[in-house]
Amino acid sequence: MEKATFGNGCFWCTEAIFQDLKGVESVVSGYSGGHTENPTYKEVCNGTTGHAEVLQITYDPSVITFDELLEIFWETHDPTTLNRQGNDIGTQYRSAIFYHNNEQKELAQKYKKKLDESGAFPRPIVTEITPFTIFYKAENYHQNYYNLNGSEPYCSMVIRPKVEKFRKVFKDKLK
Repeated sequence: MEKATFGNGCFWCTEAIFQDLKGVESVVSGYSGGHTENPTYKEVCNGTTGHAEVLQITYDPSVITFDELLEIFWETHDPTTLNRQGNDIGTQYRSAIFYHNNEQKELAQKYKKKLDESGAFPRPIVTEITPFTIFYKAENYHQNYYNLNGSEPYCSMVIRPKVEKFRKVFKDKLK
């Protein structure tokens, strides 16, 4: 098993996407890339800790590759908006790849460059690609959020459309 750590906006919105993938053993919502030890959700939301909301994904590379995870990462959020995803604004919502080894770093940089050069997005990609240092698991009520709270207004209005679109586009990669 290997790990991937992605910041792609609100972790509630993207956790459900990565949980659906064949080869993904677990997806844990949390915080990374900041300077405060053991940050709380409230501290991260205040924007003073430097942390991004992230997903730490444990996956089997013989079933799904890091490159495939990157493809889903790029397709399921807007990597051209600095410190913002939709209505969520702040450094905690930045687009980020926290690589665990040189291979992940090289693949992420190559993919980002290829997307930028292709004109796939109307603006330059601002995704930060930085070394992974530490991961702090978010509070328990953030874990598996969409699956446990799918009928809540935020889930039905914001998350469900993203998940449905993802399931159509990546149906061959679903569990």
